[in-house]
Amino acid sequence: MTQHRFHGRFEAQGRTCNWPGCDEAGEFRAPGARPSGFDGPGDYRWFCLDHIRDFNAGYDYFDGMEAEEILRAQSPLYGWETQTRAFRPDASVDAAPRWTEFADPLEAIMARARAHARERRAQNSSTNVRFTPGEQRALTVLGLDAEVDRKSLRLRYTRLLRKYHPDQNGGDHGHASRLQDVVEAYQLLRKAAAFA
Repeated sequence: MTQHRFHGRFEAQGRTCNWPGCDEAGEFRAPGARPSGFDGPGDYRWFCLDHIRDFNAGYDYFDGMEAEEILRAQSPLYGWETQTRAFRPDASVDAAPRWTEFADPLEAIMARARAHARERRAQNSSTNVRFTPGEQRALTVLGLDAEVDRKSLRLRYTRLLRKYHPDQNGGDHGHASRLQDVVEAYQLLRKAAAFA
């Protein structure tokens, strides 16, 4: 997507204006219905120049906020009260993704969100005694849940080997650490008592 400097104008690439009844090219983006968040960037709406001006004239950042939230957002110190990642109590719990292991940044963000959700489910289900804590971590590395059987474990392992092995990636050794984690996790899980 090419952006023209200083205007905020993007090449339309076949997009039309989202304003009802307008057939002009949609070259200017505006926030959509879904805001950006943990799962990645949100949606955008695309407008022509005239309609982006109308949209901007009627846009209210503070819409839906209470007076206390508005005052807090307008404070010069807004955002500075949060802790830096390295100094948070949960700093090692939710580490940043290894960006080099993903072709698409959204894939990295989704993998991180899925791992976070799996970890939360594992903590909430105290009835899961099928696997030891080490084996549960190995399941997380392979992206599997506690209901896995031996066949599904082997299939997942084979798919991950194909994905990360240098012979399958044109000699790229960029995924060597991830490949090692996958192999170690599989070696631990294949000997698990749950599969005996």
